[in-house]
Amino acid sequence: MPDRECLICSMEEVDPASRVFLDELWAAEVAPGFEVPGWFFLRARRHAEKLTGLDESETATFGRHAHDLVSAVEQVTGAPAVYLLSFGETFRHFHALVAARGGEVPPELRGYGLIQLLAAGRDLPAAQALAGDVRLVYEEIVRGREHAAVR
Repeated sequence: MPDRECLICSMEEVDPASRVFLDELWAAEVAPGFEVPGWFFLRARRHAEKLTGLDESETATFGRHAHDLVSAVEQVTGAPAVYLLSFGETFRHFHALVAARGGEVPPELRGYGLIQLLAAGRDLPAAQALAGDVRLVYEEIVRGREHAAVR
C-alpha cells in the first residue's frame, strides 16, 4: 500500500503527460520537483526501500526497464551521456534518476555535478513534451523486442 508521506509513492497519481510507462511493478515519469527535460524517475511501484528491498520479480525486471528507458532517452535527446543514478537517502523508496546530459554541459557539471542543473533546468511543459516522445520510442523498443521473440 502506498505511503502517503512518500514522494515516490505519491507518483502513482502523476499527470499522465509526465509518464513514460507504467506496468505492474515499475513506472517511469517526470518527477515532481525534478522537471528537467530528459530527466525521469524509474521507480518501483511498491514501497520498497533501497535496492536491497526489491523482491525477486522487481529485481529480475529492473535491468530490462533501465536499459529500455535509457535507450529511449538516448534516441530522443541525442545526448552524449545518459546517467542512471540512485542515492536512496532523501527518498528511501527505491528509484533511479535517468538523466540526459547535453553536450553543452560544461565538464565541471558532468557526472555527479549534473544535479546542480536542477534548479535552473526545471521546465514542466518541456519535460512533459519530451516524455511523450520518449514514451513513443520506449514503446517501439518494447514492441521490437516482443516481435523478435516471436520469430
